[in-house]
Amino acid sequence: MKIKICGITKLEDAQLCVEYGVDAIGFIFYPKSKRYITPEKAKNISNALPPFVHQVGVFVNEEIDEVNRIASISKLTAVQLHGTESLEYISKINYPVLKSFGVDESFNFSILDKYKSCGILLDVKDTNQYGGTGKSFNWDLIPKEIRTKVIIAGGVGINDVEIISNNINPYGVDVSSSVETEPGIKDKAKVIELLKLINIIKQNKYAEL
Repeated sequence: MKIKICGITKLEDAQLCVEYGVDAIGFIFYPKSKRYITPEKAKNISNALPPFVHQVGVFVNEEIDEVNRIASISKLTAVQLHGTESLEYISKINYPVLKSFGVDESFNFSILDKYKSCGILLDVKDTNQYGGTGKSFNWDLIPKEIRTKVIIAGGVGINDVEIISNNINPYGVDVSSSVETEPGIKDKAKVIELLKLINIIKQNKYAEL
């Protein structure tokens, strides 16, 4: 199970995540977000990271050319889309795409069949915010045949990752608010605790193989 810590705004937070084995870090390029970071600042952080750590940029209904421009400046390895972006829109992004979907009890999972060309992230449906709510959805709703292919976001905390790993076994989890002292500022102790637990979970799974 891969782990991405999103909402990074400080180099020291990114370096801490890398030190303890994160797979990816996330930058928020949505100006209305409390975790917004400028492309220039994101670039400075990216330049200081090892080559095998993914840098993912989060966008919401941004102009396509602007997404590609910011991705280039910030040296992103992937783009995460949290708005109402269409398949045609996705096809014009010059980077691997992770498309977010808001899930509630009425979500039609068959919609995901159309999105074979990108990764899928499942978050809680919220009519007021595009992610970063700290709320979760009912993970048991995820069809068993796609569970290992999706990334789970939305209120994922230290107490959830083992449950998610054992019961859902997704490709990855996306964490933000549960390891913060305030939006965009990570709590060192919580980050270390989370990543150590993820590493233990991974080791246990390898031992079962």
